[in-house]
Amino acid sequence: MDCSFIAKSGKKTFGLDQFYNSTQGRVEKGLEVSLVAVVDVETETGYAMLAEQTFAQQEFPALTRMDYYLLHLETIRPQLPSSVRYLAVDGYYAKEPFVTGACTLNLHVISKLRCDANLRYVYTGRQKLRGARRKYAGKVKLTDPTQLSWVCQVQPGIDLYTAVVWHVSLKRQIRLTYLLDRRQHQATSYAVLFSTDIEQTAQDIYRLYRLRFQIEFIFRDAKQFTGLSDCQARDAKALDFHFNASLTALNLAKLDAHRQHSGQQPFVFSMASIKRRALNEHLLDIFISRLDLEPTLIKSHPNYQSLRSYGTIAA
Repeated sequence: MDCSFIAKSGKKTFGLDQFYNSTQGRVEKGLEVSLVAVVDVETETGYAMLAEQTFAQQEFPALTRMDYYLLHLETIRPQLPSSVRYLAVDGYYAKEPFVTGACTLNLHVISKLRCDANLRYVYTGRQKLRGARRKYAGKVKLTDPTQLSWVCQVQPGIDLYTAVVWHVSLKRQIRLTYLLDRRQHQATSYAVLFSTDIEQTAQDIYRLYRLRFQIEFIFRDAKQFTGLSDCQARDAKALDFHFNASLTALNLAKLDAHRQHSGQQPFVFSMASIKRRALNEHLLDIFISRLDLEPTLIKSHPNYQSLRSYGTIAA
């Protein structure tokens, strides 16, 4: 799940408000689209499920942005496959109301933490016979991973650590996944991921969070090729139809590319290649029509597919 900024001019468009524009790195006036997508883990391909426009704050001042996102998630939850158990979101959603609401919907949240997150080690030692039980065993110092459990090396120079800790702000135990980057010898850096499923392995958390970026590719392709940000309508229903129609067109292109894929090579989707192949096919049909050629003879020729795929890219 993620949101994307849609630039929009004018004063009467529904939902017009101040939203964060990640491409510019600042808050700007425009629209925002919230999207829930599903990712095929085997092919690492994302498909849009439902897009909803975020309302302007003055429309319902009693509701926060997180309330809108939770309502969106509640709407789409019954339509998700029963096998879906994890919700991958970026660090913006790592807030107690959203995480608690997602867990209520039987979804475990996988997200990213701030580098200064307030964490506590869970005490697992012997308890006193009297008095309150000891819960914590000290504060987690994210700059010092020596007390975390080393798991493996995910890439040369990148080590993976893990631990079950208590998150003070989220008010729950989480499975911490700590990535330490040693590739720069002058200074090391780290990233902190987590899952509300404390039984999940650190490798799975790392792998599923990486797949979260498929939703960024959905927004990119929809804006570049299927007109996600090109709607001139101002009405709420018209905007909603346009956003979902744009994303549906992208889904259909992916399904068509997947059906045409053959061979042992991994499936790689490129909307630019889909567009190039369609233009080539249209141009070849014009040549066949204007030159009065026999279409069956031309399209059955071995070189027709190479001409149809001329100029396409791998990804």
